[in-house]
Amino acid sequence: MLNKIANFIEREHLLKPGGRVIVAVSGGADSVCLLLVLRQLGYQVEAVHCNFQLRGEESLRDEEFVKSLCEKLGVNIHLIHFDTVVYAELHQVGIEMAARELRYNYFEQLRRDIGADEICVAHHQDDSAETVMMNLLRGTGLRGLTGIHPRQGHLVRPLLCVSRKEIEVWLAEQGQGYMIDSTNLSPFTTRNLIRLEVFPRIIQKWPSATENILKSARRVQEALRVYEESMKSAISRLVIDDSIAISELLREPSPESLLFEWLSPAGFLPVQIEQLAASLPDVASGRMWISATHELYVHQGKLHLAPVEACRPTLRLPETGTYVYDETTHFRVRLADKWTFDASEQSAVLDASKCRFPLTVRPIQSADRFQPLGMTGTKLVSDYLTDRHLSIREKRRQLVMTDATGQIIWLVGHRIDHRQRITPLTRQALVVELSLRCNYSVPEHCCLGGSERDSPKQYTFR
Repeated sequence: MLNKIANFIEREHLLKPGGRVIVAVSGGADSVCLLLVLRQLGYQVEAVHCNFQLRGEESLRDEEFVKSLCEKLGVNIHLIHFDTVVYAELHQVGIEMAARELRYNYFEQLRRDIGADEICVAHHQDDSAETVMMNLLRGTGLRGLTGIHPRQGHLVRPLLCVSRKEIEVWLAEQGQGYMIDSTNLSPFTTRNLIRLEVFPRIIQKWPSATENILKSARRVQEALRVYEESMKSAISRLVIDDSIAISELLREPSPESLLFEWLSPAGFLPVQIEQLAASLPDVASGRMWISATHELYVHQGKLHLAPVEACRPTLRLPETGTYVYDETTHFRVRLADKWTFDASEQSAVLDASKCRFPLTVRPIQSADRFQPLGMTGTKLVSDYLTDRHLSIREKRRQLVMTDATGQIIWLVGHRIDHRQRITPLTRQALVVELSLRCNYSVPEHCCLGGSERDSPKQYTFR
């Protein structure tokens, strides 16, 4: 037993010879075995026991057992009590997830505090085979079929080379007792159902099932390395500026797999990716998919990925002056008796007599209409932007400027309204200049206003 585990630790490069390690000890057979084995192999072990206060007297019983065991072995122990129920309610997670987050966060904090090399937990072969079965039933994909890995960061699993039966036999040979968690005897959780009812029947019919499942998991892990390298190369080749040409994507051996590797880190769910892959041959421009953090949209034959943006604010401009809309955009509004026209579309020159303050800068709305300069009738702003081949994301970011009557006087960065144009009768112009960079800092969620001769005034967003 000791040689088998020592060879596994060396082969997987899990622990430094004689290193200082933390061992998570619940009091069950697996963790007790791990503590004894690592101590006998010459590691500097320190135990940690978490009391999640979920099983009443049984939790206290386990804590006392672990304390007594460590005292007998001369092993330093770290004890911590968690109010797991309160944590789960506060973070809106299940009890099992709450306990997992609490213990692993504490383990890592403790590792840093005492300068330990690694944190050792007692997962074994049966746990890994059960995980493969659970993930197969859940449909988690290739990575879920590789089982439990020997290392995840500073978390290592030295017992993955032995079975539950080997552990129990070895403890019996050592004359070492252990505690039994009564919750592990109830088949109400998925893992317990598989462990208590499904696997015993499988093993009865196929005695080598656990070993064969783990062999398959290792083969999947090897195949996964080839797959990941292929996907990494394809994404590097095809994704340019967070976009990918659909025609190029369709030439790949598995467009859906490539989409999964590209989009799942951005929070897209497998069902969304499956729907997207199925619609690729004839997906329409303007189609959009949204995750919690990103949005994916189709424009000009490409899939574009971008972070989700907060709703753009509305800014009121009560008089002439310089106004900051956000950290990258500001407007300068002034009256002029003499003026010139800027062909860059970054400024608007309007008849001042036809524009009433206060002005407003806001995102476009679905029913917005204006009369583009040079046209005889009005047009939906959305149709105008479509004619200019703007993407759906660019449309959502588009701003308009209105006057006190609510009429659009400028589709910002594009075209003014024909009715506010300069004519031979114009005596004074209203000049609005757009800049996409701020050269000075301002308080968050405020704008600067007022005449250029006066000290700036502050106006909050409406």
